[in-house]
Amino acid sequence: MILTGVLIAALCVVICGVVIGAPKLERALMYAPDPAYTTPSEIGLAGYSERILETADGEALVTWYAPPRRGQPTLLYIHGNAGTLADRMVRLAGYRAMGRGVLIMSYRGYSGSTGRPSEKDNVADAMFAYDTLMSWGIDAEDLLVYGESIGTGIAVQVAASRPVAGIILDAPYTSIVDVAERCYPFLPARLLMRDRYETLKHLDKVTAPLLVIHGEQDSIIPVEMGRKVAEHAPGEAHIATFPEAGHTDHGDFGSFEAVNDWIDRLRQKGRHRDVRRQAS
Repeated sequence: MILTGVLIAALCVVICGVVIGAPKLERALMYAPDPAYTTPSEIGLAGYSERILETADGEALVTWYAPPRRGQPTLLYIHGNAGTLADRMVRLAGYRAMGRGVLIMSYRGYSGSTGRPSEKDNVADAMFAYDTLMSWGIDAEDLLVYGESIGTGIAVQVAASRPVAGIILDAPYTSIVDVAERCYPFLPARLLMRDRYETLKHLDKVTAPLLVIHGEQDSIIPVEMGRKVAEHAPGEAHIATFPEAGHTDHGDFGSFEAVNDWIDRLRQKGRHRDVRRQAS
């Protein structure tokens, strides 16, 4: 009886320790903030300028902005869980060269931004970035939301509550809980996780055209999740997969071109709709 009581007490201590420490463990496993600060000019990224967004709760978000050329759309770019804005330099330069506008937002604790990341704050900050673009004169019909990896769960929530011309999901997941269970099967992720990024739940409210891009060799977020996201979309959805690509290298296998082809087709369809409206 005494031994049983000791074991029960020890188990309670372990459970309490897991529950109390779960938020810190979750943040450590989910986010890999790199605070290294730089500016577009310091890395030779032409056409971009730094814009600091001051949040309502007193944090400062570092963003880089390139305005669109006449007749071109703007991408609200929401990046993945690691690295800096500078790590997306090649892709950002490519969009700029095509005349696309881009606003890329760094999360709290990343690239010189203050604060600490969480789902609640990341989503609120992305909504704020969207609203800021509207205040700069960007029309919703010219705005595309681009989510990369963990940023796909944020992009979906933006598109579920704000009008957008389209949404691009780069290596999306069904929910971050599903990813955690796959990567850390020894942890009770579904029970303890607070930042859940329930993509499928929010996707039900997204009516904008959707493009999913995914590497078929992705060992972090399996391509099956990307396919499931595309299948679940209530509106028009397309998926482009790349047989030899992993999680972050599909740009080497044609994903950049696939994204831009989809954007051009989407814009062309929009122009045709405008012509039909004017004719009627």
